[in-house]
Amino acid sequence: MPPPALPILPYLSSESPTGTASALTRKFGPETANYFSGSPLNRLSWLRSDHLFLRAAFSHPSAKFLLMNSLGPMVSGEDDQSHLGFASVEDVKSLLGSGEEVFKSEEEVVKGFDSEEVFGKTTGGGRGERVVIFLGVELDDSPKGEGNTEKEDGQEGKGEVFEWKGFRGTPYFAVDVTPREADGEQGNAKAEELIKRMEGEGKGHVFLSASPRGMGLEAGHAAMYGQARALIDWNARNPFCAQCGQRTISVHAGTKRVCPPTDKGQDRAPCATRGTVSNLSFPRTDPTVIMAIVSADGTKVLLGRQRRWPQYWYSTLAGFQEPGESIEEAVRREVWEESGVTVGRVVLHSSQPWPFPASLMIGAIGQAVPGDGEKIFLGHDAELEDAKWFPLEEVKEALHKGASNMGESAPEGYVEGALRLPPQTAIANRLINAVVEGWWTMPKI
Repeated sequence: MPPPALPILPYLSSESPTGTASALTRKFGPETANYFSGSPLNRLSWLRSDHLFLRAAFSHPSAKFLLMNSLGPMVSGEDDQSHLGFASVEDVKSLLGSGEEVFKSEEEVVKGFDSEEVFGKTTGGGRGERVVIFLGVELDDSPKGEGNTEKEDGQEGKGEVFEWKGFRGTPYFAVDVTPREADGEQGNAKAEELIKRMEGEGKGHVFLSASPRGMGLEAGHAAMYGQARALIDWNARNPFCAQCGQRTISVHAGTKRVCPPTDKGQDRAPCATRGTVSNLSFPRTDPTVIMAIVSADGTKVLLGRQRRWPQYWYSTLAGFQEPGESIEEAVRREVWEESGVTVGRVVLHSSQPWPFPASLMIGAIGQAVPGDGEKIFLGHDAELEDAKWFPLEEVKEALHKGASNMGESAPEGYVEGALRLPPQTAIANRLINAVVEGWWTMPKI
């Protein structure tokens, strides 16, 4: 299966080298959009706290629901795994209930918190917390239709096309439908029944695995899946308050968790999040630097491999950015720790959301310091099995004949023993490609 195309950002599509490019593009060159970015949705993030908006969007007939089973997305079908499959509000009501039941104000949720009702005294004793994520609205730029020009009080979101305070289009949500013991026997059965119905003859959808390997979703759908996966996983990983250890509850359509002061109307143990540090817990994003390092003379690129990777497979170096260091400092530190190479100048190239589980890959290109700065030494950090300087011509050949998802066979024309590289859906590939194409030396437009 050929790799999916990279996203094309509509707000950059009007730019061209012929003279319509912006001043920034003329100075710094075209922007690179990586896989898992470029969502077609407007997140309308300030409306996540508006339960009336969420209810209206959830209940609208046009609303679409991305179902996730063990973090794997539902796709159109066995023969079409490049597009997400979506359920309707009627499909999910049996599992979730009505919009009024799903979305309440933060004040209502906190005041009515009952840990026993939600989580039970023992595993499986409650109804479970099935978080519904608001992903955004695919805005409709067409003129407003008859009857949709003005809304009377109480009529927002009730037209043929969903509309709210001037925004009109199709609302999208994500729901974790994984059958779980914690949901109790009834909730578990409802989840299993919904999955069975979605996969049945009438629908024909299938659920993919949650692994990035073999992911072939088209770019816009990959971005939507990435957003949904990261938020569902974050909620699942954070059921307890990091400050006091008590149960938390999800609000704002899955983008915030709170530690309620009461449980069934009774005061809970004190927690600092309700005072000086505020009652907040927001989704985590881990900044990770990933870099293509060019030799001092510009003829080679530094690549490394881990022991668990397939034979002949190499990639760019990468590592988590630490507190108190800049991106450029993190690049230099990680390269030196993993390979012994000393890096001088560092330039940022692009970034990629990587929801496995919550990284933001910050892509950079750096150049090694001449002389001893280029010497490879693997004795600092045991992460890499090997690191090498590869001539650009060899790397260019590998981009054409040796790039594929890890675990997949090499493309046609690959010669056994030649260099293997990540596919274009990985930012590592884009960085390597930028080096080969001379991005770091090319004069800007």
